[in-house]
Amino acid sequence: MHIRQLQVACDAVQDRLTLRVATQANEEFRVWITRRYLRELWPHLVTMLAGHLAARPQAVAEKPAAAAAPQSSFDQPFKEDNPSFPLGSTPLLASEATLTASGDGLARLIFREGRERSFTLNLNSELMQALCAMLRKSAEQSGWALALDYAPSAAAESPTMPADDQKPGLLH
Repeated sequence: MHIRQLQVACDAVQDRLTLRVATQANEEFRVWITRRYLRELWPHLVTMLAGHLAARPQAVAEKPAAAAAPQSSFDQPFKEDNPSFPLGSTPLLASEATLTASGDGLARLIFREGRERSFTLNLNSELMQALCAMLRKSAEQSGWALALDYAPSAAAESPTMPADDQKPGLLH
């Protein structure tokens, strides 16, 4: 899946954040994120960002400017191109997550709704930084009073959240 756009917006009626992911194939995936879920997930996102997704070695870094990937832009509105909704138009209510390192400079974040639907988001450092910035800004606008710091905390000792074979920490 090639991500075209990400958006995190506050839904004041539901008291949730809505994560919208649009793909190049004109698909849209929607995930509801509650205050409690974000509070539990945040330390793991920051640990992954500071650890596995931290600055890459110099040997890989230098590429010609023409070949460089475009930088994130937050000034364009989310495109409404009559997308298809593979998981349905009702957002997935995230209650479980798995965050793992998946290859060099990549992380895999799986949102699960109990044992119903799930959505996998593959992130590089730039996308993870953008996602964290949007989550942080939207939580602030929601008035949730969460301490979403970028310093890894002791609470997130491992960047990997519980696997399927372990008892997951249900957030709802």
